[in-house]
Amino acid sequence: MNKLFENNTSKITRRDFLKQCIRLSAAAVMTCTAFQLTSRPSASSGNHTWQIDPKKCIQCEKCSTECVLTPSAVKCVHLYEKCGYCYLCSGYLIKGATNLDTAAENQLCPTGAIKRTFIEEPYFEYKIDETLCVACGRCVNNCRAFGNASLILQIRHDLCQNCNQCRIALSCPAEAFTRVPAKTPWLYDKKANSKTT
Repeated sequence: MNKLFENNTSKITRRDFLKQCIRLSAAAVMTCTAFQLTSRPSASSGNHTWQIDPKKCIQCEKCSTECVLTPSAVKCVHLYEKCGYCYLCSGYLIKGATNLDTAAENQLCPTGAIKRTFIEEPYFEYKIDETLCVACGRCVNNCRAFGNASLILQIRHDLCQNCNQCRIALSCPAEAFTRVPAKTPWLYDKKANSKTT
């Protein structure tokens, strides 16, 4: 039993009174915080969800390190309507590759997530293996700089936890993360939207 209430005749010291007040205050703060955290609306509340604006994205690699998931819910998406099916794909091959083949030392992607398939001379198709993609953005950066920007980063909503405040959005230096309507969750050409969703 609490020593403050053991004996009605004993006096409560100022120190004991302050300790009890601090304990009660701390308990009240913890209770209020727990209530607020459990009653927070999800990121999709109001029918909105997080997405990356490819026009603002600078491929800073924060998507690969800041997401609460490992690997990240952000993945590279290939917009086939914009792709030139190049033999020398700047999103696939490293700059200055000694051989223009599929050897790992010639590939830009550190995980080998981009798969190259021969179509006909001189065309190749490039597909993203999303299970290997870590959202580093290296292929996107090179495709934008030297190609036609057919590779972009997007949040895959089937993987995303829909955090109330996205950790990547908080750390994104370009403020490329934005809330979009859940009915149209992708930020790129409508024509490409129908094939990739």
